[in-house]
Amino acid sequence: MNDHILSTYDDELKEVRSIVIQMGDLAANQLSEAMRALRDLDLEKAKEVRASDKDLDALEITAERAVIGVFARRAPVADDLREVVSALKMTTMIERMGDYAKNIAKRTFAISDGSLVIMPQLLDNMATEAHQMIHKVLEAYIKRSADDAIAVWESDENLDSLYNVTYRKILARMMESPEHISELTHYLMIAKNLERIGDQATNVAEQIYYAITGDNLEEARLKNDETSIELYAKK
Repeated sequence: MNDHILSTYDDELKEVRSIVIQMGDLAANQLSEAMRALRDLDLEKAKEVRASDKDLDALEITAERAVIGVFARRAPVADDLREVVSALKMTTMIERMGDYAKNIAKRTFAISDGSLVIMPQLLDNMATEAHQMIHKVLEAYIKRSADDAIAVWESDENLDSLYNVTYRKILARMMESPEHISELTHYLMIAKNLERIGDQATNVAEQIYYAITGDNLEEARLKNDETSIELYAKK
């Protein structure tokens, strides 16, 4: 493979990486703006968040086409094959983050239609943790750092713990104020959306680790989501 072909190949891989990073930045921004809309019950901002999800969807399609192009022209193997396949999986995971942010924006409309119920502060704490996970997993991807990917993977436990506390706090408020169950249910679903964003960031971290090392991150800890355990126990 001559220098020109190698240079072109590198450019194609850089394009794929660039799209992944753009998508991650956009998802992080969607999350921030969705939470701002929720805090202020800003319906115009919520509309903007919902509309911006189309940009994320479009980038996912662009990434898919770029990856197909790499396969068609280069037939990547070994490290490059892992990177390209992992990048494609990551775009799907990041697109799902955007879906969860869009869902938060959608629930802002429902909450604004009901009686005024102050947003639980713990949701802001969860959003901050989720946003940091997105930021750090993008850093791990840019730096190609397996150690940073592991750190993000392990930090999901913090968000799970916050979710467990938030879940119980909101349930307690429901029992104290049954007249606000509708609004509080939306807040409960928003908490789950935030927890899912963290799950997707964790999945991205696993793909980064695999792309770099060729190994899968083993489940070194049980998923610390007690509410899920409770739900399964009731079945």
